[in-house]
Amino acid sequence: MSEASALGPVDPASIHLSEEEKKAPWIVRKLVGSMTGRIVMSSYESLRAAGTGVICLSPWGDSSPLLLPCIRFRDLAVHVVIAATGGTAVIAAPVMGPISDTVVSTLGDTILVEIGLHTGFELTTKAANDLLLDHAIKHTIPIHSKRLETTGIKTLLITLKYKHTIEDACLGFFRSSVHKDSSLFATVKDYLAIEKGWLSPYLFASGRRPIIPRSMKPDVVFCHGPFLSGDYKVGETLLAESASVITLANPPPPPPPQPVEELKHHSSLSINVPSLSNMFTRSRTPSPEPHLAPLPIPPTPRRLALLVLGIKPHRTFWTTSARPSESVINYQLLNGCPAIVVPVKVGAPLIAWDTLTLEELWKVELPPDDQDVNGGGNGVGDKFRGIVRVLYEYLDLCVDWDRVVLPSADGGEGGEPEVETLEAKNGAVRDALTLLVAAAVRSGESKEVKKEVDKERGGIAMWRIP
Repeated sequence: MSEASALGPVDPASIHLSEEEKKAPWIVRKLVGSMTGRIVMSSYESLRAAGTGVICLSPWGDSSPLLLPCIRFRDLAVHVVIAATGGTAVIAAPVMGPISDTVVSTLGDTILVEIGLHTGFELTTKAANDLLLDHAIKHTIPIHSKRLETTGIKTLLITLKYKHTIEDACLGFFRSSVHKDSSLFATVKDYLAIEKGWLSPYLFASGRRPIIPRSMKPDVVFCHGPFLSGDYKVGETLLAESASVITLANPPPPPPPQPVEELKHHSSLSINVPSLSNMFTRSRTPSPEPHLAPLPIPPTPRRLALLVLGIKPHRTFWTTSARPSESVINYQLLNGCPAIVVPVKVGAPLIAWDTLTLEELWKVELPPDDQDVNGGGNGVGDKFRGIVRVLYEYLDLCVDWDRVVLPSADGGEGGEPEVETLEAKNGAVRDALTLLVAAAVRSGESKEVKKEVDKERGGIAMWRIP
């Protein structure tokens, strides 16, 4: 088995426990989820956010020290109209439009998925590995390909269920060496920036409080837990609903067949009656039989899904996305942005996100079509190349290079693959990241995206999946 990821937990023993979901006692969850308990917890979280708002982002990742916790005046101006009439106030919420093509699916008891509007999306996910082969043939990465043009959005309303009470998330912060200033600590100018917390609602709505210090200026924020099996389900669902996928990892093997169990009623009817001789010869307190402690199950290597994603609250405000033992969030996928699947080492983070939001990515200038993306160009596209290098440097700490699968000449179905050298694998992952970032930058050209997607709540997110 390959070595563990350098981004893994500090305690190596915790890697074996990283996929154990915590469960609070039933009575505790009922008390916390009751009306009184919710008021108490809400008051506590408000006081905590107000007390730490100067040095940390709010649990929802959006407030500044000068504003109320968890409330943005932009949301108030856009989503709510307050009219004062004769000393009374009327709050008018936006009218919810009809949702067409609704499909509700249940994956076990961990998540519920409701697929809403998805104009412009194909019925099935398409393989996009041939975009990498274009680089080998034409010696240029097709970042200006029409297939990377976003023309449609798919919205998924996912309810993530959990059984633990709220606790702090185990976060880590990555800063690339690409920067001239490699310090992880922010300057005074960046102290009030809130972009780095754009995916915080995903964690906090599922009972995992993200604590992101304002003094940090990471390129990637990653999380190791608390682990939820629903995280895997969410990642797999977003991957399955993406318009196209660049796959550089083999799918997981099917689970082993379970042995046929004997009928339970036979065992329940059988009664063991000890003989009289055994009753008199044995001691009243029999000594335990010696046995070896079972060996811990070795951790299973996983994959990582990278997607361009937008998120929105279930009902106008983010606080409405946190229900008792449930997280309810709208996830938005763009049909011009391919997802990427790579194999990762043991200990790779559970969830991660690039701190550049869509608002910042849309300002990036792409290199010209006739220019080598990996080469220089008189400063044109340098920021774009820097973003790709940062993501590649982060992934280099996670990817299990021995398990990377190169695309074949016919899209991975029986063709002759490239020579599987480490250099070829590095180039394939780098090219895939280049296409992903280019698609995210070009999504800003879509009027539909600018209208429906919150540019401050979108970017490149990563989920560890089986």
